Amino acid sequence: MPKFLRRSLQVFAVLVLIAAAAAIWKRDEITRLLAVNSLFSAENIVQNFSHMDRLFLTRPLSRGDGPVSPLPPGPPVALSPEAAQWVKDRAVTGLVILKSGQLVHESYYLGTGPEDLRISWSVAKSFLVTLFGIIRAEGAIGSLDDQVVTYAPALKGSAYDGATIRDVLTMSSGVAFNEDYLDFNSDINKMGRVLALGGSMDAFAAGLGARATSPGARFHYVSIDTHVLGMVIRGATGRDIPELLEDRLLAPLGLEAAPYYLTDGLGVSFVLGGLNLRTRDYARFGQMVMQGGKWQGIQVVPEPWVMAMTSPQAKDGSDYGFQWWIPENAAPGEVMARGIYGQYIYINPGLAVVIAVNAADRGFEEPGVEAGDIAMLRQLAAGLAAP
Repeated sequence: MPKFLRRSLQVFAVLVLIAAAAAIWKRDEITRLLAVNSLFSAENIVQNFSHMDRLFLTRPLSRGDGPVSPLPPGPPVALSPEAAQWVKDRAVTGLVILKSGQLVHESYYLGTGPEDLRISWSVAKSFLVTLFGIIRAEGAIGSLDDQVVTYAPALKGSAYDGATIRDVLTMSSGVAFNEDYLDFNSDINKMGRVLALGGSMDAFAAGLGARATSPGARFHYVSIDTHVLGMVIRGATGRDIPELLEDRLLAPLGLEAAPYYLTDGLGVSFVLGGLNLRTRDYARFGQMVMQGGKWQGIQVVPEPWVMAMTSPQAKDGSDYGFQWWIPENAAPGEVMARGIYGQYIYINPGLAVVIAVNAADRGFEEPGVEAGDIAMLRQLAAGLAAP
């Protein structure tokens, strides 16, 4: 074979290998993008929500080496016909109810089970702000009125330049952001595509330049505010969120199974909605919060922070704490973590009830659904009140 031909064949072989490698890399990106586009489809949503690690980049979390914390059984509670209909209508997949720390009801639906690690969506925000309270008490963060750019300098020149930590805690950053999950071109869905394509969430946040209002002027739910809170924690501590969450929160809770986070292409955790746990473990977290941050005799979260984050904090009087929701006409201490498609951790200290709900409710944005969910959670809690 002529030398030039042999050389040409070698070059061709190298090009083929490069092209094949590029195709594999692009295939992964395309697979994740397709996963985003079909994530909430009727035929896929239930299984997708139990297996997000098959669709996205992920980071496993350690549960620690300690024993699983007990959830002692209590008198079993059956669902009323009305509650059973709500479960069906709202595509509930997991329902765990604790009364005075005892497990009184547990049920799973639509082919899911107790071992499924279910996606939290925005319930993850309440985990992050709980971690923030621990980190702040340790002295890594000064005042809630510090500028976020003090700890996250990458945000200088963005719409977050001038916003305080308190502003992002209360969803009052003023950043212009469209949170319509059903609008393909909304900011929240653009963010989802950044995640799917392996982009940088930090860069996405830093690239937001428009403001709807001045920082702190009014409550406006903006999920990327929670990512910025994560940037603040990382900047203040020099550590990644998973490491901090494992040490400070997950290990003390004694979870049944190791959770995981979804991540962007740089390995940064999707802290605003990418945490995946078992339904019973969501309930454990809720019980710890209801107990003022104490779990198994240990003060895991400073009690003053638990009280602050679960009390109304928005300057415009909105029923929003620090990344926790306060229901309208709430009873003392009544609070909830809430995520899209029907995820809840509902806490009612007066009735000593915690309810964890996972769901795949494609109708979650329809008029009256949210109010109906809250009414049902309250009904379930009231049904456990002592006679």
